[in-house]
Amino acid sequence: MMEPRINYTKTAPEAYQVLIKLESYLRKTSLEPDLVELVKLRSSQINGCAYCIDMHTKDARSRGESEQRLYGVTAWRETPFYSSRERAALAWAESVTKISDNQVPDEIYNFAREHFTEKELVDLTMAVIAINAWNRLAISFHTPPGSYEPDHPVSKKNSLSKTSVDEKDNA
Repeated sequence: MMEPRINYTKTAPEAYQVLIKLESYLRKTSLEPDLVELVKLRSSQINGCAYCIDMHTKDARSRGESEQRLYGVTAWRETPFYSSRERAALAWAESVTKISDNQVPDEIYNFAREHFTEKELVDLTMAVIAINAWNRLAISFHTPPGSYEPDHPVSKKNSLSKTSVDEKDNA
């Protein structure tokens, strides 16, 4: 395990508060909290941020997300567990996170626009920007994973309720 380097929240509280303010904005958007958690988890996986992967899997679980969907997010294209809107969000998040690889191709933009309004797509992009910023802080300064606990109560949702969204949509 790596030793923590700098506690950026104490060293630069004003900078930290900028990201907190962005998170506050994101909570007020029309984007579904479950969708935002999936996007944050996927971007954190791409970036290899152990702290954020730990955080967003815990947050998603506490909101009732199924283990199956959490495990499947790394291979979301090959699974039936996500709605078309979630697939569009995950494709968008991957493309924006890996923007230096191939910019954001028209096909991904068009797919996202089929499922998101212009405002929602800007808000989704801001969510991706936010998690990429958090990832870079946590990775750069070796924020240790494992200690995060969600600050909201555990959801009473049935963990199987999201097993196969597309199957339910077609029922």
